[in-house]
Amino acid sequence: MIEATAVLGVAAAALGLVLTPGPNMMYLVSRTVSQGRRAGFVSLAGVVVGFGVYLAAATAGITAIFAMVPALYLALKLAGAAYLAWLAWKTLRPGGISAFAPQDLPADPTRRLFTMGLVTNLLNPKIAIMYMALIPQFVEPEHGRVWLQSLGLGAVQIAIAVSVNGLIVLGAGAVATFLAGRPLWLRAQRWVTGSVLGAMAALVATDRARPVPAV
Repeated sequence: MIEATAVLGVAAAALGLVLTPGPNMMYLVSRTVSQGRRAGFVSLAGVVVGFGVYLAAATAGITAIFAMVPALYLALKLAGAAYLAWLAWKTLRPGGISAFAPQDLPADPTRRLFTMGLVTNLLNPKIAIMYMALIPQFVEPEHGRVWLQSLGLGAVQIAIAVSVNGLIVLGAGAVATFLAGRPLWLRAQRWVTGSVLGAMAALVATDRARPVPAV
């Protein structure tokens, strides 16, 4: 039995993460703006499968592996921090562009849109930390089967992430149109996104939290 406090805790963390600019949001927005809502939702389908992969891994107890081999978790964390830092630089560098800026990108086929959504999510350090370090903290062995609690809490995260990302896909075109005629707003959005990504990279790299096996 999952306690209400655990559900609320995971829900709050999931909402905070999905509302923070990151790889998933940037990819979904850029694809929706350049190729339309259908492309955005196909990409989102790939992201959802990525969530499923993390959920399956967490339910199977992969967190215990990271707890037993700290170097492996450290490597994953530093790789994620480096990825976020690269995204921040790509956004803030001279000539960088906002995810909401119309771009002349080649139209990707459905399979590539789905695959890139999947890969982007699997490489997303925010999601890795959520499943490998955060959700296990809300699992209480004395409250029932650990794998079932992990499954339920992961489902809460996925439901929130899919709902918010779906709204982002629906609204990306309208936001892009609004910002297109307001270059100062577009520049401000780019700097805010880049700064948040940079701060996240620093936080991920310096975070001392370690995965705890949910057993």
